[in-house]
Amino acid sequence: MSRQPRADEMECYCQLEGVVDLLSRKYAMQVVCAVGLLGPVRYGELEDAFGEVSSSTLSARLEDLTDAGLLVRERYDEIPPRVEYELTDEGEALREHLDPLLRWAESRDLE
Repeated sequence: MSRQPRADEMECYCQLEGVVDLLSRKYAMQVVCAVGLLGPVRYGELEDAFGEVSSSTLSARLEDLTDAGLLVRERYDEIPPRVEYELTDEGEALREHLDPLLRWAESRDLE
């Protein structure tokens, strides 16, 4: 027979809502990992790395992750304009925490 969790045990999961909402968006985790691997990286390099991602989806994820403080967007006053993305310290910590999940997912090979 399983026991019912106490209220204080359930409360700890509430803190995950914002993170899970952000990371469950299409390509969010992949963007964190790709920027961590390639960064600092330009938009076009990310677009090439993903291939099939639409530019609107990629732009939205970059904006979401920047707004969440996981990426920093650096714009250079050059002609043509140059923008680079890099993980913040918090973004790097997230990437490190995603590595075990990625290894687990790879071992599952559900495709």
